[in-house]
Amino acid sequence: MANARPVIAHVLHRLDRAGAEVLAAALARDLRDRFEFVFFCLDGLGPLADELIDDGFIVEALDRKPGLDRGLAKRLHQRLAHHRVDVIHTHQYTPFFYSALSRGLLQSSPPILFTEHGRHVPDNPSLKRRLANKLLLKQADRVTAVSAFVKQALIKNEGIPSQRITVVHNGIDPGTGPTDDDRAAARELLSLSPDRPVVMQVARFHPVKDHATALRAWSIVHAQLPDALLVFVGDGPQRENLEQLTAQLGLTDAVQFLGSVDNARQIIPAADLCMLTSLSEGLSVTLLEAMAAGKPIVATDVGGNPELVIHGKTGLLAPSRDPEALADCIMQLLPNAPYAKLTLGSAGRARLLTDFTADQMHAHYAQHYESLVKDSQA
Repeated sequence: MANARPVIAHVLHRLDRAGAEVLAAALARDLRDRFEFVFFCLDGLGPLADELIDDGFIVEALDRKPGLDRGLAKRLHQRLAHHRVDVIHTHQYTPFFYSALSRGLLQSSPPILFTEHGRHVPDNPSLKRRLANKLLLKQADRVTAVSAFVKQALIKNEGIPSQRITVVHNGIDPGTGPTDDDRAAARELLSLSPDRPVVMQVARFHPVKDHATALRAWSIVHAQLPDALLVFVGDGPQRENLEQLTAQLGLTDAVQFLGSVDNARQIIPAADLCMLTSLSEGLSVTLLEAMAAGKPIVATDVGGNPELVIHGKTGLLAPSRDPEALADCIMQLLPNAPYAKLTLGSAGRARLLTDFTADQMHAHYAQHYESLVKDSQA
């Protein structure tokens, strides 16, 4: 007997509080009346797992072993069969790889929707992976990329034909719009004075986010605006090194390490502008949250960032690894924060409402699920 609702299996590395994982969780919550969702994590569960379990979703860890874990494909095959999965939605390349391997053990193979969220740095082509992809991708499978930049990387570096890749932009719930009360409440929550200039960067402490360049840029800003505060929201393996660099630059009183937060949307309104200094990005959920809050943005001109931030209209873009250029962008906006919010910030929110909402993203994925199920039953 067919499932009352088609079963979609999200396969991810972990359920950390990061872009791809947050979007997968939101997708399941929003579409659960039409589809049944289960989650399989290759490398442990992560903080979002408990929330999803509390929401009634099945979440299972597959305990990937170091190196090529041949047993993982078998374990995943068993779980897919047990839950009678109709479509496998994989997030990032490694979950796709093991999901594709697992189907070799099934007589009836669920189709895969492979979503690529971002690319590593450096992102070099691999002949071995290009050849493997020709074998792993079946005709019924589909590939989506979260930005045009990511699509081009899949074509160039993975050898996936352009016609097989659809761009589905990330999207978020835009909320009701920013208010002065939101700013006041966020400032009170963070014990910040109403008038202190604040720049906020929300990103995990990982080398690809290049917080070190943010700090070096901030040392330049601090010399001109000594009362300004840089707030880092997030955590990760680079935190201790970054705290040491902060002290070396004499910025201890000008930088706040806030740590991880459950709901960044509550505190982003405290910022006068938001910054992202990544070396590479797919399509940043952090920047989408800044746009939803009506904040002007300073970001590096990499990956999908210029697909979100229109230079001079919704924010400013600077080359990566260039603290002087970043500091210059900050100094163009921060001393004129109310005007930057009124112009660039408002334009950014309008752009979000037009092109990057959760409803739009979820509708695209629901169409993929429905057509994949239909095709597999034909």
